[in-house]
Amino acid sequence: MTRAGKDVKFRHRGSNANGKGRRPSTSISELSENASEPGSPTRNGAVEPAVPEPPPQSEYEKKKANFITRTIWTFIMIGGFFWAMFAGHIYIIIVITAVQIISFKEVIAISHVPSRARSLRFTKSLNWYWLGTFMYFLYGESVIYYFKHILLVDRILLPLATHHRFISFMLYIMGFVFFVSSLQKGHYKFQFTQFAWTHMALFLIVGQAHFVINNVMEGMIWFFLPVAMVITNDIFAYLCGITFGRTPLIKISPKKTWEGFLGAWFFTVIHGFIFTNIMARYSYFICPVNDLGANIWTGLECTPNPVFVPRNYTLPIPVPEGINIPTTFSISPVQFHVFALATFASLIAPFGGFFASGLKRTFKIKDFGDSIPGHGGMTDRMDCQFIMGSIAFMYYSSFIAVHKTSVGGVIEAAITGLTPEEQLEVVNILAKHLVKQELIPSKVLDLLAGRLKKR
Repeated sequence: MTRAGKDVKFRHRGSNANGKGRRPSTSISELSENASEPGSPTRNGAVEPAVPEPPPQSEYEKKKANFITRTIWTFIMIGGFFWAMFAGHIYIIIVITAVQIISFKEVIAISHVPSRARSLRFTKSLNWYWLGTFMYFLYGESVIYYFKHILLVDRILLPLATHHRFISFMLYIMGFVFFVSSLQKGHYKFQFTQFAWTHMALFLIVGQAHFVINNVMEGMIWFFLPVAMVITNDIFAYLCGITFGRTPLIKISPKKTWEGFLGAWFFTVIHGFIFTNIMARYSYFICPVNDLGANIWTGLECTPNPVFVPRNYTLPIPVPEGINIPTTFSISPVQFHVFALATFASLIAPFGGFFASGLKRTFKIKDFGDSIPGHGGMTDRMDCQFIMGSIAFMYYSSFIAVHKTSVGGVIEAAITGLTPEEQLEVVNILAKHLVKQELIPSKVLDLLAGRLKKR
């Protein structure tokens, strides 16, 4: 059998005799796309008129459309915020949780490398595992602290409450072991970068959001005041800056000026006094949470913190004769604390925004995301709020909180520090005291005595 020569060329079935290549084939989808193009003939033979493309938007039209979108979503966010605040503490906590999850997602996405993530299957899953573990630990800490009188008397929840920190730690250790086990050669730098970046996001976002939630639990005023002060400061920093701003403040944000910085501080202090004077009149805002089902209409009941009780103060310096200025005046001590918080909101909280600006410049991005139409990402709106919430909690815990024995603290000490026999003895003594106060019937003592005899 003869073999074909090495340099012999065969004609293709669709080739012409002159050696031209065959026509390229056209798929049905291409034919349908070509038929739908403007000016192409239809099945009836008629030619469709070409649809003119809309002219590109001018820069003015783009700014106008963005301004309208931004304004609409601003009112939506303001309305949603006030609805959640008046509907009850649990709704505000849900909003804060959603904010921290979205912010975490945006910050993590900055260092995301799709080509690397495709070859490392569990990178994203591990990031969300860290988030879930940290939220379980921090939310559990808050729930146990504020509702221990409920958790510690429940048979199912008692082990979770008493061993919460150990459970949280073991969850973290499991994630750590899984991370080390998943390290792959050639991806070490990327994986350790993701590990460090995720923990930074957890510290800056989830950790600080935990303090914001604690502010809510201590009283709605300690949540609303810092939030309102940051917003007021942003507004007046802009207004004062464009009105008489001349001196640059910081290189990383060239549009910020000293005039806007100090003018915003002045107006933030004034608005802080106004907000506090209004909110201090309602127990719903000043009482710590003892009922998550409470709202603005049902209210809360508590003994007000001493800072909300007006006191008489005398001017430390004598007033010259002939000047009719009262030397004694009545004011609530909380107003002095408002001055300090407003100063923090104006002088310290903006550095959270400067930090976020530096982060965006590092990665050459304009916004952290597009979660809020017209505003950019959630992190772009919350960069100052997180640090201000942390400052407010630390300040409240150090200078305002009244540290006294609570029902939850007594029950925790009795359950964790006393034997069952000692607990019964405490109950018996308390029962005798309550009988003498005629708060409970004497039959309770007989029931307790019978119970003790059976033991």
